Amino acid sequence: MTDVAADLVIGAFTDEAPWVVDPAAMPWRARVHERREEVRRSLPELTRPRRTPPGLRVVTTVRHLGGALALWALRERRTDAKIAGISRRLRVAAEHLGPTYIKLGQVLSSGEGIFPEELVTEFKKCRDQVRPEPWPVVERVLEEELGRRLDTVFSSIEHTPLAAASIAQVHRATLKDGTDVVVKVQRPSVALRVHEDLRVMAWLAPFLVGRIPVAALANPPALVELFAETITEELDFRLEAQNMLDVARSFADLGQRGYVVPRPHPVLVTRRMLVMERLEGFKFEDVVGMRSAGVDTHAVVRTGMVGFMEGALIHGIFHGDLHGGNLFVLPSGKVALLDFGITGRLSEAKRLAFLSLLVGASNNDVTTQLAGLRDLGALPPDTDLAAVIRDLGLDRPPVDPTTMQPDEIVKELQRVVKALLGYGARMPKELMLFVKNMVFLDGAIATLAPDLDLFAEIATISLHFAEKHGERIMGELGLETDEHWQPDLTGVKASFGLDADVEGLTYRELQARRAKIRDNFAAQAGAGPGARRRRRRR
Repeated sequence: MTDVAADLVIGAFTDEAPWVVDPAAMPWRARVHERREEVRRSLPELTRPRRTPPGLRVVTTVRHLGGALALWALRERRTDAKIAGISRRLRVAAEHLGPTYIKLGQVLSSGEGIFPEELVTEFKKCRDQVRPEPWPVVERVLEEELGRRLDTVFSSIEHTPLAAASIAQVHRATLKDGTDVVVKVQRPSVALRVHEDLRVMAWLAPFLVGRIPVAALANPPALVELFAETITEELDFRLEAQNMLDVARSFADLGQRGYVVPRPHPVLVTRRMLVMERLEGFKFEDVVGMRSAGVDTHAVVRTGMVGFMEGALIHGIFHGDLHGGNLFVLPSGKVALLDFGITGRLSEAKRLAFLSLLVGASNNDVTTQLAGLRDLGALPPDTDLAAVIRDLGLDRPPVDPTTMQPDEIVKELQRVVKALLGYGARMPKELMLFVKNMVFLDGAIATLAPDLDLFAEIATISLHFAEKHGERIMGELGLETDEHWQPDLTGVKASFGLDADVEGLTYRELQARRAKIRDNFAAQAGAGPGARRRRRRR
C-alpha cells in the first residue's frame, strides 16, 4: 500500500491505494481529448438517414423489428394491452439482434418517468440476460491489447466474470506485484457492430414516427441520435478512464468526500481494456447489512443527491448511469461509483441552463424553469414561454391526481404531451441522463430512507446550495445576491398535486399516493371497455 496524500488532493479516491494517480504520468491519456472530439464528429455521419438500406445488417434488423411490429399490429394494437404488447415484442427482438440493441434496452430500462412504465419494466429484463464471452475469447482480447502474454502482467485472473454487460464484462484479477484489481474487457468486434447498427437505426427511425405508441417526446430519430451520443464514447475505455479522473477531481474540488471513485491504472488502460482499483462494499439495496455495520442510510441518500447535483450544476460533469449495479456503499458509509462509460458533460451554456432550473424550482419561478429547459434544448430557442405556461396550465392551482378518474388523467397527459410536441419539445441527452439519475435517487430513498420527509430534505439541499454556492450561482445567472434566499416549495408541492399548506410528505406516503393512482387504473381496466363507454355516456 502507498501513501497517497497528494493523490487525494486531485481526486475523491480511497484513503489508501496501491498506486498514486498522477495524470501527467499516464501514457494512455495522450490525445484523450482529441479522441473524444473525433467520436463526437463521427456522430452526424453515423445517424444521418440514408435513402438506401445501409448494408446487409438491415435485413436481419428489419426481420426481427418488422416481425415484432407486424405481430403486435395484428394481435394487440387495438387492445388494452397495446403498450405492454409492443414493449415485450421489442425486448425479444432486441435480444435476438445482440449487444447494440440490448444496450439500447438497458438505457430505456433506466428511463422511469421518461418512457412508458411497461417499456421500462420489460427492458429491465435485459440487464441480467447478457451472456458472457467464453474465456478464450476474453484472453485473446486482453493479450492483443497488452501485446504480450497475460502471465507477464497478472499472477491470476478469474475466468468467470463478476458481471457481463452488452459492451464489456468485468473480471477479478491480481497483478504480478500482488495488487488486487478489476479488469474490464470489451467484447470483440462490438465497435464495428455498434457502428453498423447505428446506421441501420438511423435508416429505420423515420419509418417508425407515429407508428409505435412508446415514442413520447423522444421520437425515434431523436432517440437514435441520443443513443448514438451515449454508446459511442463507451467503445473507448481510455475515455472512460478519463471520465473517472474528471469526476473524481470534481468531487475533490467541491470538498465532496462522500463519494469514492476507483483509480484507473497508470499504464494498463487501452481502447478495449481497463484495469482499475478493486473496491468492496455493501450492495445498494443491502439496507440490513449497512445498518448492522453502523452506516447511516439517510446520510447515504443525502450524499447521493448533493454529490450528483453539485457535480452537474457547479462543475458540469456527472456520472450518467446511476443504478444499483453501478455503485455500492463502503463500510465507512462512502458511496463507491463504478462504470463511467456514460458520463454527462455539460457545456457552459447548458450548465447555466441547469442552474436556471435549480433556482427556478427553488423559488417557484415557472418562467425561469422553462427558460432553463429551453436553453438546454428541450424547447426551441424562439419558444413563447408565456404561451407554454398558459397552454400547460402551469399558472393554475394543482389538481390532486389521486382524486381524478383514470380517464381524466390519461386525457390530461395526452393534452400536455400534444401541447409539448406542438412546441417542438424533445429530450436532450444531458437532460435525459439527469432525469434518469434523479429517478434512481427517488427509488434509493424508498430503499434506504422511506420515512424521510421529502419537503424537509429538498429544503435542506436547497439551503446547502444557497449557503455554499449561492453567491456564485446568482453571479453566473446575473441575479441579485440574496443572503436570505429561502426555498419556496409551492411548486414542488404542486408537482405532487398538493396544496401549498401541506407541511410534510414522507416517501412512504408518496408511494401510497402512487399506489392509489395505479389501483384506480387497475380497477378501470378490470371494468372493461364496455363499462368505460357506459360511464362516459352517463
